[in-house]
Amino acid sequence: MAESKPSTDYVESIADERVVPCIDELKGSGDADPNDPQNWSKTARLATYLTICFYTFLANVNSSNFTVATKAIIQEFNVTQTQAGELVCFNVFLFGLGNIFWVPLMRVVGKRPVYLVSMLALCMMNVWSSYSSSYGELLASRILSGFVAAAADATVPAVVSDMVAPQDRGHYLMVFHLALTSGLFIGPLINAYLVQEQGWRWMCYFLAVAVGVTFVVAVFTIRETTYLQGRPRVAKRSARQWMSLRLGYNPKASFVRTLLDIVCNVAYPQLLWAAFSIGISVGWNIVVQLTASRTFTAPPYNWPAGSLGLLSLAGFIGSVLAFYLGGRLIDIISTRYTNRYGQRLPEYRLPAIIIPGVIGPGGILVFGLCIANQTHWIGAAVGYAMQAFGVAAISNVAVTYCLDCYKPLTGEALVIIFVVRNTIGMLLSLYAADWITRQGEAAVFGEMTAIQVTSILVAIPLFVWGAPLRAWTARYGPMKRFQGAEN
Repeated sequence: MAESKPSTDYVESIADERVVPCIDELKGSGDADPNDPQNWSKTARLATYLTICFYTFLANVNSSNFTVATKAIIQEFNVTQTQAGELVCFNVFLFGLGNIFWVPLMRVVGKRPVYLVSMLALCMMNVWSSYSSSYGELLASRILSGFVAAAADATVPAVVSDMVAPQDRGHYLMVFHLALTSGLFIGPLINAYLVQEQGWRWMCYFLAVAVGVTFVVAVFTIRETTYLQGRPRVAKRSARQWMSLRLGYNPKASFVRTLLDIVCNVAYPQLLWAAFSIGISVGWNIVVQLTASRTFTAPPYNWPAGSLGLLSLAGFIGSVLAFYLGGRLIDIISTRYTNRYGQRLPEYRLPAIIIPGVIGPGGILVFGLCIANQTHWIGAAVGYAMQAFGVAAISNVAVTYCLDCYKPLTGEALVIIFVVRNTIGMLLSLYAADWITRQGEAAVFGEMTAIQVTSILVAIPLFVWGAPLRAWTARYGPMKRFQGAEN
């Protein structure tokens, strides 16, 4: 093992415990190519990344908007509660499944074209939803809107990997997860008041306008972050040259091979742990939202839709509080371990899960007991905030860990995570109400707490034996191809 180095020197391990110098990753490529995303100005990187993250926020607002319009949909289209719920659950499912299309496409054509096409398509889908004259037409538009919005999901950590050095990735990825969770929490607040004051169609009008404006801004702010090492070096590109849609095109990439890589990633234990940990966290948040909607609009609370939306502010506050403890703290812990042992390992990020691993499950239990005993709404709001803190922080720790484990496959690896996450969300959207009806709030939320604690405890063996496990898994699947290239 390499001897301890000053804090400006770091080493990184991708597939095994070999010491791989990564000074270039910290300071850009060795030849300081100004077109390398890691050598861009901070303004250019932030403009690109924050525009993408804002689109992630809107994509998640799109996935959660009909959670507050159930009553209005039932009345207008004369459908059942289950049918109204399908507008959410199938949208959520395609929001995860769509990554299977967008990530392989991203590998071939680059990231900028994918984001621009997705934004334009999501704008059109919401225009369609707003003018839907039947339930079937509305359902079709919601399914397709989930599919096109998926481009704002698993592709984003790949952008972070392109632009950001290892010691800052946790912080940058937390911005992505804050945007994601803000869509889940702020979205219902905005949409609840739109439904209450203007009707459900205005939710779709609002999103169409917001995404359309973001598309116009993105044309000028989102640069292509794909950097192909084999290309001849050119002079620093002008702002007009950065607007090209061909800068990320990779003739050597294969849509089919990337698709196969995604399927093969199911065999990697670290990804499966992250997928189920994140899926459970986000899935429990869906149960919390559905339970809150059912409980607080009925006696003894009798809240209007707008007040129900305000409850989502508790979740937003929790996710904001997670910004440091689930973001920068990951980098600080990892860097201290690296300085101590002279080697950067992905497992050094896992201790950061301890704090959200206590607060998140605790919030689920607090919320469930308050709902079961019909206490003052403040108790449920505190539990909601704690649970939201756990969603944001646990998700970021797991994603950052996987990014370090499988950096060559960042996009492909995260597809598995988000597909599993949204599949769990879809199933809970369909069956959570029946689960609670059969067993009661106290029992169900107690079981949810136990399941989440169990998933978090799996991080302990990963921390202890993660390095040899990665070395073993590098012998098969897509990582074998990259391992061979390194050797």
